[in-house]
Amino acid sequence: MNISESLNNDLFLVDLLKPLNYEPIRAGFGKGLLKAGYLNLNVVAACADLTESTQMHLFKEQFPDRFFEIGVAEQNLVTVGSGLAAVNKIPFVSSYAAFSPGRNWEQIRTTICLNDRPVKIVGSHAGVSVGPDGATHQMLEDIALMRVLPNMKVFAPADSIEAEKITLAMVLDNKPNYLRLAREKTPIITTEKTPFRIGQGYVLSKGSDISIFATGTMTAQALLASELLYKKGIDAEVVHLPTIKPLDQQTILESVKKTKIGLTVEEAQVNGGFGSAVAEVIAENYPVKLKRLGIYDRFGESGSPDQLIKFFQLDSQGIYEQVINFLGQHKHK
Repeated sequence: MNISESLNNDLFLVDLLKPLNYEPIRAGFGKGLLKAGYLNLNVVAACADLTESTQMHLFKEQFPDRFFEIGVAEQNLVTVGSGLAAVNKIPFVSSYAAFSPGRNWEQIRTTICLNDRPVKIVGSHAGVSVGPDGATHQMLEDIALMRVLPNMKVFAPADSIEAEKITLAMVLDNKPNYLRLAREKTPIITTEKTPFRIGQGYVLSKGSDISIFATGTMTAQALLASELLYKKGIDAEVVHLPTIKPLDQQTILESVKKTKIGLTVEEAQVNGGFGSAVAEVIAENYPVKLKRLGIYDRFGESGSPDQLIKFFQLDSQGIYEQVINFLGQHKHK
């Protein structure tokens, strides 16, 4: 089925065959944090000198007495967050993902996760789509770093609307959380009515020939790729997993039991990342052929976001071509 025929209308309510609206995913976080500030007086925020870049300025302007500027000191940032959580606050701490968790992972591990403090760590500007800032700022290892930590939950929203919903859900969660955000404008593919629940995956487009598991910015690209595959006679099922940890094992397994073959796509290192997490579920419960798309054991480089997504074959055309090659190699073996 093509996109218009196969979309699960209970979950996914936009028409991908029409022009899409675009907004930075991080903008949804900013809106969600502001709303959370109104709803819960215990919500506080701290930043490492990147308040507007991470969209925390909206909260700062409205609740200056509940905002803390830590400066360029990411290790202090998360330990302050842990202290705030110890006195029953709900702290959101934000920086670029390259610096948090990139620079302060040990402090996150010891002061937050070991003590099981419900600090909400927001890593902005993740993935290669950061663009011209290059390899130093293109955080590709954060999913692997954060999902291995005991007590930590990991989220990667598909768009700005889902980022707002996840932010509000994090307020109610009593565990450490990591929220992965992109810098550039990306397609809005959900609506206000689209549900989000921690730990839940969503079959956005139903199919029978291959299961495509996507997270974050890659879900929109996977959906567009599924339309290209349909024109080639391939019926792809697209499963969106905004919660990377804990994974929705049931939805993953139900999909591969139907298609007997799977593929993951992420804007991050495949080693230890989202694809590895899905592979673990499949290998331990229902082994089938699986290919992981993403960044393979290398750093990013400078370029425009669109150039880099295309270079790493993470746009819809690149995903389409890799699915074709993968099915050609393995579907009938």
